[in-house]
Amino acid sequence: MSETAVEHPVEHAPLNWVTTPVFVLTPLVTLTLVPWFGLTQGFSVAAWVSMFVLLLLNGMSITAGYHRLWAHRAYQAHWSVRLPMMLFGAMALQQSILVWASQHRIHHRFVDDVERDPYSAKRGFWFSHIGWILRNYKSGEPDFSNARDLERDPLVRFQHRYYYVIAIGMNVGLPLALGWLVGDVWGVLLLGGVVRLVISHHATFLINSAAHKWGTQPYTDENTARDNLILAFLTHGEGYHNFHHIFQNDYRNGVRWWQWDPTKWLIATFAGLGLATNLKRVPTMWIRRAQVAMQLKRAESALEGRRAALAATDEPQLERLRARIAAEYASFRHSLEEWSRVRDEWYADRKQRLLQKWEERSFRSRMREIELRLALQRRRLHLITRAYA
Repeated sequence: MSETAVEHPVEHAPLNWVTTPVFVLTPLVTLTLVPWFGLTQGFSVAAWVSMFVLLLLNGMSITAGYHRLWAHRAYQAHWSVRLPMMLFGAMALQQSILVWASQHRIHHRFVDDVERDPYSAKRGFWFSHIGWILRNYKSGEPDFSNARDLERDPLVRFQHRYYYVIAIGMNVGLPLALGWLVGDVWGVLLLGGVVRLVISHHATFLINSAAHKWGTQPYTDENTARDNLILAFLTHGEGYHNFHHIFQNDYRNGVRWWQWDPTKWLIATFAGLGLATNLKRVPTMWIRRAQVAMQLKRAESALEGRRAALAATDEPQLERLRARIAAEYASFRHSLEEWSRVRDEWYADRKQRLLQKWEERSFRSRMREIELRLALQRRRLHLITRAYA
């Protein structure tokens, strides 16, 4: 799929006079007043600590709260988790939970659609990063018909109703109170308030822009989403965006245990403490299936790219490569058919209450065997693609 922006009629949307001053003034203060204050007055250690702590709380409240808890319902959480996430999510100044989650669900449903995706990457880097926030575009108009579940949540309703009061209190009142406590009001207000807000904003927005432009697509190329390790580090694990767009209800973005995703570790910790339940995980087989399908697609593309050269110089090698890819396709179809058969047997056994422990172990063993077979096939296809790319 093309990474470039598509032609789109210029939409003369009016400026949003609530958001525009915030996104103009906070970077301006960060680039001018903050350096001046640092050089002339200096910042206390407490001011720097406040910035990093509040930045972490903001970030995690967006990733674990706004995103994975409320927008995708990837898990359920105790009120003692939801309440601070609601407060520090409002501190991030990215709209209320209801607005944020509803727009995000629209983004997933209509990803890359220049008319309906609120921050479509197809409309260019600037638009998807921040342009969509600065103006009142038609694609960004509120529509809560996809968020009836959130409208029934008392905490979400409360935050939406009093959003501006909560947001001002968290962004002005809290830094002032912390600054007064540590004896550095201006330092905490500038670093823990303004600079923290600018970093929080643009780190989050990079997922809408950069994560749809740079990175890899190991699971699907049906949309512009990319996996990007650097962005994962900057956004508490949100950078595995290609995985997320195909398996959006999984509480993990970095699906492998070693992939940098502090948000999934936080959610798993909550679960271990009994504060989170119903953590959703995509079956490993679905992940393997997506990976192998993409490798087959790339192998076909590599073959197509070398077809003319090989036909002219080495027809037998071309035929061998065709046969090898055809065999991999056959193996892939066989694995999927076997997986479907094993899965149906499992459901039938459970329904009839005939499943014994040894049968369960047999089922899991057979499923692991199929998953391993697909993993090995993915590696073979990767080697084919590299050899003929």
